[in-house]
Amino acid sequence: MIRRTIRQIVQMTDGVLDESKWDSLPVTGVSTDTRTIQRGNLFIPIKRKQNGHLYVEEAFRKGASASLWCKDEPHPPQQVPLIFVDNPLSALHRLASRYRAELKMRVIGVTGSNGKTTTKDMIASIFACCFRVCKTEGNLNNHYGLPLTLLQMEEDTQIAVVEMGMSDTWEIALLSNIAQPDIAVITMIGESHLGTLGTREAIAAAKLEITEALSSNGVLIINGDEPLLAEGLAKLNLPETVRVLRFGFSSDNDYSLSSIQIGHQATEFSVNGRKELHYKVPLPGKHYACNALAAIAAAEWSGISSADIRQGLASVRPTGMRMEIKRSPAGFTVINDAFNASPSSVKAAIEVLCEMSGFTRKKLVLGDMLELGTEEELLHREIGRLLSPEAIDSVYTYGKLAGYIAEEAKLTFGPHRVHSFTDKASLADQLLSEAGNGTAILVKGSRGAGLEDIVERLLDGAS
Repeated sequence: MIRRTIRQIVQMTDGVLDESKWDSLPVTGVSTDTRTIQRGNLFIPIKRKQNGHLYVEEAFRKGASASLWCKDEPHPPQQVPLIFVDNPLSALHRLASRYRAELKMRVIGVTGSNGKTTTKDMIASIFACCFRVCKTEGNLNNHYGLPLTLLQMEEDTQIAVVEMGMSDTWEIALLSNIAQPDIAVITMIGESHLGTLGTREAIAAAKLEITEALSSNGVLIINGDEPLLAEGLAKLNLPETVRVLRFGFSSDNDYSLSSIQIGHQATEFSVNGRKELHYKVPLPGKHYACNALAAIAAAEWSGISSADIRQGLASVRPTGMRMEIKRSPAGFTVINDAFNASPSSVKAAIEVLCEMSGFTRKKLVLGDMLELGTEEELLHREIGRLLSPEAIDSVYTYGKLAGYIAEEAKLTFGPHRVHSFTDKASLADQLLSEAGNGTAILVKGSRGAGLEDIVERLLDGAS
């Protein structure tokens, strides 16, 4: 993590320290939360739901070495090392950007509507075979989390793999300018954020903002099956020295899938039809194999051997609630894919469930898909229409929007095989009464739906 003197922090944040007696005091790491602050940290008071300046004195009581303070904020505490700045959040961005520029490491930035976290995990696992790697943990992928991630990296870090999330335009551009990526990856363009951006074209343009501060000698890795990315890329004025690599299912891509085999807990595939380039990822689904192509492209461009790529992919440990396979004592299997959901990712998860063999019954639990704007009802109904009563035994929905899925599904499944709920406990209890040995239950919904509560109740209730 960052280790600098207070005077150096002042310079890196463009701040003002009104007493030079604090100049040589050391700062180790940063924090925006007094609940987790560590001794020696720089405290950064962010204004969100609450004003972080209200917690500055508590930060010092818990051992902070220094704190930022907005020049316009009244009543600063006395006799403590305060660094006065125009805006603490902007100062955090400057601090992270300048710290990143001082480190001799390469940065790999990953964005996309779906698959960015899993792709980030795959890239980090591969590169860890050859380098000292740090990556984004949890959901620290926004304008707060990304700079904090960079500032937690040790100075001997060789590869930083950072996830870049967004909810509106220019957010990815901001993150790109902070992280200054050498390799940029765009996994796909989906329907998430239609509520704020309006169209998939606008979403593609926003994701391409990752090139804002891409190294002039870097590489851009994009989903070549998405025409919107090709169209958006043509409008950018990228330096000729930037290499563009395309991955996807189509054989026209630089990296394409072939010989795909999907098991209960893993997917095997080859690249470009070459048997010697055969890989395995511990996740079931073609979409995970497609994400792996982006990781393979980044690794090959960085000179990593196919043997190390194979080892890294096989040992990847994905972030939780992404096609996690859980066996209950009662003999049924829960597939927990409840971290997030969009129409694209829901369709991919359903496809995996339908292709899984070895189960006597398959049950599908779907929650609301959020941030879809004016098309939210239409997109939910579309999911209900594509469900196959031949492949899936019964459907359960949770939430108002997911109720539209149920309405459409009943037209083909009939009323007795589709169940709509507004209470998670009731949904889980009905599943427990029906699920038995050999049953597979896929649970999928947006983060705001909190469907992990259903997973937990299913597993605890069956014990």
